[in-house]
Amino acid sequence: MTTVRVAVAGGSGYIGAELLRLLLSHSKVTVTGVTSERLAGERLDRAYPHLRSLTDLRFHELDAAWLADVADVVFLALPHMESQRAVPVLRQRHRKVIDLSADYRLRDASDYATWYGAAHIDPAGLAEAVYGLPELHRKAIAGAGLVAVPGCYPAGAILATAPLIRGGLARLDGIVIDSKSGLTGAGAQGRKADPMYLYTEANENVQAYGLASHRHTPEIEQELGALAGGSVRVSFTPHLVPLNRGLFTTASVPLATRMSTADLAGVYREFYAGEPFVRVLPEGARPTTRAVVGSNYCDVTVVADPRTERAVCVSAIDNLGKGGAANGVQNLNILFGWHERTGLEAPPVYP
Repeated sequence: MTTVRVAVAGGSGYIGAELLRLLLSHSKVTVTGVTSERLAGERLDRAYPHLRSLTDLRFHELDAAWLADVADVVFLALPHMESQRAVPVLRQRHRKVIDLSADYRLRDASDYATWYGAAHIDPAGLAEAVYGLPELHRKAIAGAGLVAVPGCYPAGAILATAPLIRGGLARLDGIVIDSKSGLTGAGAQGRKADPMYLYTEANENVQAYGLASHRHTPEIEQELGALAGGSVRVSFTPHLVPLNRGLFTTASVPLATRMSTADLAGVYREFYAGEPFVRVLPEGARPTTRAVVGSNYCDVTVVADPRTERAVCVSAIDNLGKGGAANGVQNLNILFGWHERTGLEAPPVYP
C-alpha cells in the first residue's frame, strides 16, 4: 500500500513530539523527515526514548526546500511568526501544510502587529488558510492546501460555547471565559526555560497570566463572531496549573432567553450529533481533564443558571490532543478523505 509522506518541522517541542507519536503509528502515512535547529544531526529516538524502535530518523536543520523534497504534507510546529517563512516555499512546491503555530489563524493581517508584535509577511498564505477546527469548518478543510490548527485555549473555548453562539441563544456582551492549562500547553512549541515552568514554581501552585492581553483572545473572538454573524468580545483569562497536560475551560455566557439545563443540553446534543471527537455528557456528569488525556476528545457539558440568566459551559481537552497535535492529525485525515479516527482510535490514557 502506498502511503503519504509526512514531515514534522519543529520536532523538539511538545507539540512536535506528540505529532510524531501519533504519525509513527498512523497506518496511511510514512514519516520521512523531522527538523530541529537545536538537535540537528541527533537521532530522534535519542531525544525521545519513548519512540525507540519506531524510527531511525535524525533531526535535520529547518530547510523548507528540503521539507518539500522529502514530504507530501508538512506539519509545522514552529515558534509563532516562524511558519510564515516556510509556508510560501512549501505552497509553491504544491505541498499541503498543516500549521500548528498561530501564523495563519487570524484572518486580519493587522492583528498580528497588535497581538504578536510583528507584521505578517505572507498575506497570500493568510488569505488561503482554512481554520482547522473540523466541527466548524470540515468542508473547507477537505479542499484546503494550508490548514491553521487552532490554539489549545481557543479549541476548548469555542467547542464549549459554539452551540449557543450559532443558535442565537446567547447575548454577545459579557461572555467570560476562564481556562486552565497544563504546563505543556503554555509552552507547547518548545520546552521553555522560563521560571514559571520550573517544577518548584509550578508544583502546588496556580498562576494566571496574559491578563486582558492573551494572544488567543482575537482567535476566540474571530471564530465566535463568525458563528454569530457579528462582532463578539470576550473576557478571557488563562491559568497555568500543575498538570503535565490537559486543559479545562469554564465559560459563563449570558442567555438571550431563559432556558433550562435540559433545553441547553438538547441544543448541544443536536449541534454535535455525529461528531467523532466531541462527547456531550449527560446531565449531572462533569468533564475532567483525566478523562481526555492522550486523546483527541473534547468532553462538554452545559448548565443553566436561572438566577443570573446565564449558561455555564464547561469543556475538557488534552492541550496536546484536541488542542494541538491530535487535531492536526484529524485535519490530515479530512484532507485525504480518510476516516477521521484513523491514527486516533486509542482511547484516553488512564490513570
